Amino acid sequence: MLYGLEITDDVPEEAIARFWREMAGNPEGREYGDELVLGVWNQREKVDEVIVRASRNWRLDRMTRVDRNVLRLGTYELLHHADVPRAVILDEAVELAKRFGTEESGGFVNGVLDKIANDLGRVDTDR
Repeated sequence: MLYGLEITDDVPEEAIARFWREMAGNPEGREYGDELVLGVWNQREKVDEVIVRASRNWRLDRMTRVDRNVLRLGTYELLHHADVPRAVILDEAVELAKRFGTEESGGFVNGVLDKIANDLGRVDTDR
């Protein structure tokens, strides 16, 4: 959905509705997914600032769309979902990056999100 928003002139609600019309998806995860997309999109400036600080030598506009939006998603979750363990956020983001990005995307996303999590003081409580 975030990728689609970036390449169209849609408003988030239109992109979300179109996505669910075209993709079956898991109904249980719909509400959470919608909240993430709206949250990232509405706080994109703040989220992007966090990413830029953590991704030295990489401007947002030089990142692939997939990497940029996976980083936005993971960063938003790290900032606003303390109930989701750090490891889960990073693992899911890396899997998305590997599946939809380039050969280097998984490592890149992992490195940037790990730095962001450290900067935010996000640690898993079971460690």
